[in-house]
Order: sequence, then structure tokens, then C-alpha cells
Amino acid sequence: MASGGATEGPTQRRPPPWRTLLQAVVGIGLAAALLVWGLPHFAETTWSALWAQLRLLSWADTLGLLALMLTALWCYTFTLTGSLPGLSHPQALMVNVAGSAAGNLLPGGGAMGAAATYGMYRSWGFTARDISTSLIVSGVWNVLGRMALPVLGISVLLLAGEPMPPGVARGAGVGALVGLGLLAWFVATIASERVATTTGRSLDRVIGPLVRRIRRSPGQGVDALVADLRARIGHVVETGWVSMTFGMIGFFGFQYALFVLCLRATGVHLSLAHFFAAFAIGRLLTAVGVTPGGVGVTEAGTAIALVGFGAAHAPAAAGIVLFTIYTHLLELPLGALGGLVWWLTKGRYAGRRPATS
Repeated sequence: MASGGATEGPTQRRPPPWRTLLQAVVGIGLAAALLVWGLPHFAETTWSALWAQLRLLSWADTLGLLALMLTALWCYTFTLTGSLPGLSHPQALMVNVAGSAAGNLLPGGGAMGAAATYGMYRSWGFTARDISTSLIVSGVWNVLGRMALPVLGISVLLLAGEPMPPGVARGAGVGALVGLGLLAWFVATIASERVATTTGRSLDRVIGPLVRRIRRSPGQGVDALVADLRARIGHVVETGWVSMTFGMIGFFGFQYALFVLCLRATGVHLSLAHFFAAFAIGRLLTAVGVTPGGVGVTEAGTAIALVGFGAAHAPAAAGIVLFTIYTHLLELPLGALGGLVWWLTKGRYAGRRPATS
């Protein structure tokens, strides 16, 4: 897809299919190994004991947890609609589930998710400029939310007077530092023309030659693009920050409720403060791009936290698996359904917005 008068030339290099397939196989294999071996190892239990706990679930439990998962996904549509004016909530839900499913297929699959999101937005007539702004702003909001959770987790534990393992404190500290650094850069780029210009020139030195090789027609340098992007990001943040923040709070809030109820359903009895700290660590680890969606890494880290807080081993591992089923595994059929609905209805929205940028 072309934007800004540029076209894709034959010099643009795309990764060969075998490399993509190899990444998928390695990533899924590593995730499976971490789940099959790592989860019971770090939780100090066995899969037979884990499945014994999962078999205790009733149909009422299963359907109630599914309702919580769907509510969390709907809340996130407010973040997407806030970042892209004109996007409807049903469209945002389709983008959310389809993009998440695509991103969960490969390690570091955020690029695949972004590509799927871009294609769906363009089919509805949104401009490339508005889409790029939306992807950046919603991505920053998402990362900041995940970085803020460990800080909140530590605060909750301290206020509740609960003991805190050293590993949990270190992990939250790293998340806090990274999150604060990202927030400081984001705010400074929007507020200061000098910072935006410096950022643009730095990016131009690093990726400018690559951009100019890919683009056949001459265009703006990266520094000029960043200056333009700064104005657009500032406008989106000013008009949509309430909706985006509400969406993130609702999304993580209902996911936390889902996390607690999954663990309670499998027989884990800890304080809500301990549950929140473990949940915060898990959400932070989803950003680790070694495996698709951080699967395996997230479960192992969450198991270490829960066991460290005193949770029974087999029920803790079972609850983590149940939570993973709802937050990762079920996203695949939901993503396929969202993609199918988009494909069948995309013509209904075509031509409503100018597709040029």
C-alpha cells in the first residue's frame, strides 16, 4: 500500500517465506516447551495434578469467565476508537481480535498484528497518516499501561502490609523505570519542538538511508515526518486521552477479575493484593517477544510469583493455564471470526472516507 505519494519499488526486501515459517515453528516450539516443562517445573507440580484441578470447573464457571473475557475485549475498543476518530466500536472489536490473533502466531508478532490492523483500517477508508498515528498512540498507551501495573502492584502490597519477594520488587522496579522513561520521552516529544526535532534527526541518521532505499520517489526526511507526526499525535491525545485511558483501565480491570476468578475456581486462596501483584507481573511479561504473545514466559513468571506468595502449587498452575486459555488460545478462533466478519462486510464501509493521504 502506498502513502504520501510513495510507491513500493522492487528494491523493497521482504523476509522469505521460509524464514517466517521457521520463526513460527521455533516460537511455537519454545512456547510449548515453556508451558509443558517450565510451568509445572516452576510451580513445583505435575500435569496430572494440574488437570485434576481443571476438571473441577462447572459449565457456569466456564461461561462466566467467557463473559468476563469478552467484556475486557469490548472495553479495549474505547482505546482504539479514541486513537482513530471515526472508528466504530464493532469495527474496533474486529480489529482487536483479528490483530491479536495475528500477533499471537509469531514471536515478536506485533508487526503481523499491526499489518493486519493497517489492512483492515485502509479497507474502511482511513488514511495512512491517521492509521500510523493511531498505531503509535494506542501502542504507547498499551505499553504504558503494562509498565504501570507492576508499580501499582508494589503499592497495593505495601499499603496492605503484605510481604513481597525480592524478585517481584526487582521486576516491578524495572517495569517502573522503563515505563517512566517511555512516558517522559512521549510527553517531551509532544510538548517540545526541540525534542521532536532531535528525535527525528536521530531516527533519520539511523533509518533514513533504509527509508530512502525503499521509497522510489523522493519524500520527506524522517525528521520532517516526525515533526508532522508530533502535531497529529498531540491532536489525538488531546481529543482521545479520556476514551483511551478508560479503555485501558476497563480492559486490565476485567482481565484482573478474570485472573482472580480463574485462580479461585481452581482453589487458589490468596489476598487480592497478592493476586494483583502476580497479575501485574504476568501482563508485563506479555511484552517479551521471545515467544508468540509471550506465552510460556508469562506463565512461568506468574507461577513463580504465585508460589512465592504462598499459593498451593497445583491449583496455581491450573489457574494460570485456565487464564491463558481465555486470554490467548480463545483469541485465535475469535480472531478468525473477526477476520471473516470484516471480509464479508468491508464493502459496506468502502468509499465513506478518502483513502489517500
